[in-house]
Amino acid sequence: MPTLDFLQKRASIPARYLEDPAPNADQLSEILTAGLAAPDHAALRPWRFIEIRGDARHALSTVFTEAALRDNPETPADKLERIAEKPLRSPLIIVVVATITGNHPKTPEWEQIVSAGAATQQIMLAANALGFGAIWLTGPNATHPHVKAALAVPEKDQIVGFVYLGTSSIKPPSPKRPALEHHLSQWQGT
Repeated sequence: MPTLDFLQKRASIPARYLEDPAPNADQLSEILTAGLAAPDHAALRPWRFIEIRGDARHALSTVFTEAALRDNPETPADKLERIAEKPLRSPLIIVVVATITGNHPKTPEWEQIVSAGAATQQIMLAANALGFGAIWLTGPNATHPHVKAALAVPEKDQIVGFVYLGTSSIKPPSPKRPALEHHLSQWQGT
């Protein structure tokens, strides 16, 4: 498939349809190396990646439920069950963390976060190029202090996404894209 076609047809696969096999170590290395190619002002490399697979997903499940209970000790059991299932929906999760350099003279914090987001997109595209399904998720766990502490993410840094990876058990959906004219304007200089 031509590159432009590949990019325009990219689609996320819901995590519940991601199963084994996940990328192996060599494939994951290729995928994460693509993430390292993201645009990066001042060569800060403002990101790091955390690999979670196997039993570590169960540990993350516990962390997610603990976070929910810290926010609301009366969280209903059915909601806790749904929260606990999240890390178990795919065989591999890559947590992408924006590692912030505060008060940088050239690269403000927002730009470092955007760069980590670009690295996340590169990871998604590389996984797709190798034939794997992927979805980028965030939600309250991405900003929860308990989750960040459990993953050894310093308070100053930000989790920009949980990238769920695996082999898709469904045909990728044909995404409906919005009309370009709703997202494009021209500036005439005045």
